[in-house]
Order: sequence, then C-alpha cells, then structure tokens
Amino acid sequence: MRGRMRGWALALLLGALRASGTELTFELPDSDKQCFHQELDRGLKFTLDYQVITGGHYDVDCYIEDPSGRTIYRETKKQYDSFPHHTELTGIYTFCFSNEFSTFSHKTVYFNLQVGDEPPILPDMGTRVTALTQMESACVTIHEALNAVIDSQTHYRLREAQDRSRAEDLNGRVSYWSVGETVILFVVSVGQVMLLKSFFTEKRPISSAAET
Repeated sequence: MRGRMRGWALALLLGALRASGTELTFELPDSDKQCFHQELDRGLKFTLDYQVITGGHYDVDCYIEDPSGRTIYRETKKQYDSFPHHTELTGIYTFCFSNEFSTFSHKTVYFNLQVGDEPPILPDMGTRVTALTQMESACVTIHEALNAVIDSQTHYRLREAQDRSRAEDLNGRVSYWSVGETVILFVVSVGQVMLLKSFFTEKRPISSAAET
C-alpha cells in the first residue's frame, strides 16, 4: 500500500511538471532576423522570457505581433526581458528577434515561451473544501521546490554560458596580445643586436696602392 502511494505521488509530480511551453537557444547572425510563430486561442496567457547569451554587447531587438499584424511588444537593444500577455485574438502570433543593427556581431539568443497557466497539482485542488492530507501537502511542497530548482538551473546555465563566452573572448584577446608582444620583442632584439654589431665592426681603409 505504501509503495502504491509513493508511485501515485511520483506520477502526480511528473504529470504536473508537463507545462505547455517552448524553450530554445538559437544562433542569430549579424544583419539578420529570425521569427517564430505560435498559434494561440483567445483568452490565453503567455509569457516570453529571453536573454542574449553571447555576441557583441549582448543586446537584441525583439517584437511580437498578434494575428492582425498589430505590434503588442517592441524593445530595442535589450539584453534580457520578460513579457506576460493575455491574448485578445485567436490565430498565429509572431515572435521576432532582430540583429539587423549589428554588422559584424554574431549573437546567441535564448528564449522561453510559456503558454497558459500551470495546471493544479491536484485535480480538485481549486474546488475542494477539506484540508490537504499529509501526503498531498508533501507533494505540493516537493512540486514547488522542483519548480524552484528548474528555474535556478536555467538561470545558472545561462550565466555559465555567458561567462564562458566572455572568458573565451578575453582569452583570445590575451593570446593575440601575447603574440604581438612576442613579435615586437623579437624585432627589437634583432635590431639591438644589429646596432651593437655595427658599433664594433672595424672599417678597413682603402690603400692608395690598391687604387693605382
């Protein structure tokens, strides 16, 4: 009986974690734009979270259009942002990310689109009048803790990718600077040797007999 209760609790948690959403990391070349389309019903709530992971000044233009072509969100040169919205029309919504203002910076962009409210962890949680049992309370607590863990993992994964990009960029600059210093040091050393050698080189006078 206890094993069956544990299995029910695990299945309940796994089912509650299946949220409707899209999570994607993509490459955005310079002077380019990429758009994504999602069909949504009227009255739904969606939330768009995005962040630039690598490239340039870590900024990007973003705008959202509803099925009628009306722009419901527009931001320019943002590093990250979050936009919640309740749909007013049924149809295809367009989410666009633009790097057209940059002529040489390649960007990597992460975005997460959550559609709809998260379903209750218990089927009758919104209508029941009795208190939760100890098992149900434990399931709710574990579910909230898992959601917090998922959010933290996403946050630290993005920070790690961003810090790694900055470290690799700094490492490349240091490497180029070191190569340049090595070349300059070699040229200066050779020049000093040649200069000192010219000081101690004996110049033999040309004899008059040899000239005649």
